[in-house]
Amino acid sequence: MNRDRRLREANVLTTKIVIVDDHQLFREGVKRILDFEDSFEVVAEGDDGSQAISLAEEYGPDVIIMDINMPHTNGVEATRQLIEKYPDSKVIILSIHDDENYVTHALKTGATGYLLKEMDADALIEAVKVVAAGGSYLHPKVTHNLVKEYRRLSVDEAASTSQYIPKVEIRRPLHLLTRRECEVLQMLADGKSNRGIGESLFISEKTVKNHVSNILQKMNVNDRTQAVVFAIKNGWVEVK
Repeated sequence: MNRDRRLREANVLTTKIVIVDDHQLFREGVKRILDFEDSFEVVAEGDDGSQAISLAEEYGPDVIIMDINMPHTNGVEATRQLIEKYPDSKVIILSIHDDENYVTHALKTGATGYLLKEMDADALIEAVKVVAAGGSYLHPKVTHNLVKEYRRLSVDEAASTSQYIPKVEIRRPLHLLTRRECEVLQMLADGKSNRGIGESLFISEKTVKNHVSNILQKMNVNDRTQAVVFAIKNGWVEVK
């Protein structure tokens, strides 16, 4: 039974994906991972950001996965051009850089996802699903770095205006989440992946995913990044 027939019989809505990366071996590896998902279809590939717009015009992808560093037109510039012409485009940036400056620049340009190339297969698949559904996805390590920078800037701002900087009292949201969900939320803020959380709590990745889904639903947020930012603002997690 071929792929198209399986999709028709299962009545699965296909997510069309374009991959743009100048390293062919890495591009093939990403495609191989995505091909494991029956609902994903890689419709085209490119090796430079300058091809992103033409590929978007020709194939109308739901998600474009784009390397940040390419020889002619880099991923951030290509994203800017793409969003300028097609504002509803959904782009996931792939990068080796976890520095918040790279991340914020990519997000300001219009990307809705940012993954480090050290990602595992589950993170890539989850990122595509979240972004395709209209959410945003940041690599857990990137989320942690952004949270630390947010906290640092808040402290620096208070110090520069001679404001009193109170000691942050962590109040776990037990009125909303279970104790286990509070533990998972803290580990999300620590930048742990689903696998890392599972290993720390001695539970399966599937159980972790269920906990994360419950957290997002109870907190009424779209993705784990929003959950962490909301938790930081409310003093529900510790920034380490």
